[in-house]
Amino acid sequence: MAGGGFAEKFAKERREKSKLPERVLIFDTTLRDGEQTPGVSFTPAQKIRIAQQLDELKVDTIEAGFPIVSKGEKESVSEIASEGLEAEICGLSRCTDDDIKAALDCDVDCIHLFIATSDVHLKKKLNLTQEEALEQAVTSVEKAKDHGVIVEFSAEDATRTDLEYLKEIYQAVEEAGADRINVPDTIGVATPPAMQELVRELDSVMNIPISVHCHNDFGLAVSNSISAVEAGAEQIHVAVNGLGERAGNASLEEVVMTLRSLYNIKPRTNTKALVKTSSLVERATGIPVPPNKAIVGANAFAHEAGIHVHGVLKSPGTYEVLSPELVGHHRRITLGKHTGTKSVKKHLDDLGVKGTEKQLEEITNRIKGLGDKGKTVTDADLRAVAESVIGAMPEEEKAVEVKEATVTTGSTVTPTASIKLLVEGEERIGSATGVGPVDAAIKALRAVMNEISELNLKEYHLDAITGGSDALADVTVKLEDEDNNLYIAKGVRDDVVLASVEAMVSGINQYFAAKK
Repeated sequence: MAGGGFAEKFAKERREKSKLPERVLIFDTTLRDGEQTPGVSFTPAQKIRIAQQLDELKVDTIEAGFPIVSKGEKESVSEIASEGLEAEICGLSRCTDDDIKAALDCDVDCIHLFIATSDVHLKKKLNLTQEEALEQAVTSVEKAKDHGVIVEFSAEDATRTDLEYLKEIYQAVEEAGADRINVPDTIGVATPPAMQELVRELDSVMNIPISVHCHNDFGLAVSNSISAVEAGAEQIHVAVNGLGERAGNASLEEVVMTLRSLYNIKPRTNTKALVKTSSLVERATGIPVPPNKAIVGANAFAHEAGIHVHGVLKSPGTYEVLSPELVGHHRRITLGKHTGTKSVKKHLDDLGVKGTEKQLEEITNRIKGLGDKGKTVTDADLRAVAESVIGAMPEEEKAVEVKEATVTTGSTVTPTASIKLLVEGEERIGSATGVGPVDAAIKALRAVMNEISELNLKEYHLDAITGGSDALADVTVKLEDEDNNLYIAKGVRDDVVLASVEAMVSGINQYFAAKK
């Protein structure tokens, strides 16, 4: 973490005071809880591919699925378990014999057993007493352990469960042989201080590792997970891109990088594979990652504002607490209305385009103008604008300058163009009609300039720089004089008429220069 200010000092002191574990395990539930995201259903092939990628990412546990729910689910979990992956492979199971058998049939390394413990779940969903739920939990743990698998036990809806009962059931499953307990904030109602206090209370009576599973209903899943670590939790349940029921689970990428960068706890995760993993899951689910998503979003390391760009180009640490390469990302300098000349120069250098300071200023002004109109400026747009500006004649050599150009058109109106020019210092104003707005504008030019009566428009070519209705218009004209000399000129604007006028005037200036 860069710098030495209050935030870093506070984090360091917090680490020293907290009961921080030396290492935090990453339990990934993308293939189980992540698949419970509304609208998401992985094919068996997708599940195996994602599991392989999670193994490359080096998560500690992959919760491959819930074997009892369907034949296809059971087959997928079995196939993942047989892949020979380095990660621990886990299957979810309720505290029932059929569920446990289905998970064991898949030859998983670990069974994640769960039963609801809050009053609302016991009474409204399970119709069980606390004693009956405790008995089922203990019996199920013992049966699973009889088969030699690792057992993780979850008290579903733990954050709404009576604390003394929660302690009782967790202690009972520990005594029955559970290897670790998991504390689910099933509907995301905990706050960071509450989660920390809950884990601290449980840690005071438990001898096995504590894990947490936080949902994001109030946007607190990552904060709650990290707070649990501060109280001694040694494992966090996560999902790639924060997928999961309703608002999702704690985001894998955010949890890993928060632990690593802000707490100096380094999970074994291969952070350079985070963006690759996120992209794979994005494609498989069809759920786009928001551009502003922390760590893996397209804008996570993008800079537009001139002040930011100036700082980042001088020293990345000024506006980046992480290196984008550390998470498999890359830095982007974007162009828009906040763009400064340093941003434009950096882009032009990357494109191999050189210009004078005055040209750079003009290019920057045009880019800002496009940004003001809501246009997303691409490298192709920049190149076209730059070539138009750099290819133009120096101001001091221009005989003709456009001061104003307007066009009126419509379904019942004949296209009419009005134009105001400075021709060698003399102001000229004229208008004309045409079969279309471009034709009208070119005719208006000719109407005020007898000097170009012998200059013919040999060729007119229009390109859209990028797709979309806001694409820049790139107009190229070829003008031919009475001696068959050709003058090729370009105009690039967000308006096809203005681009056409710009191209024509550029060609006319070349013609005037040749006549001197």
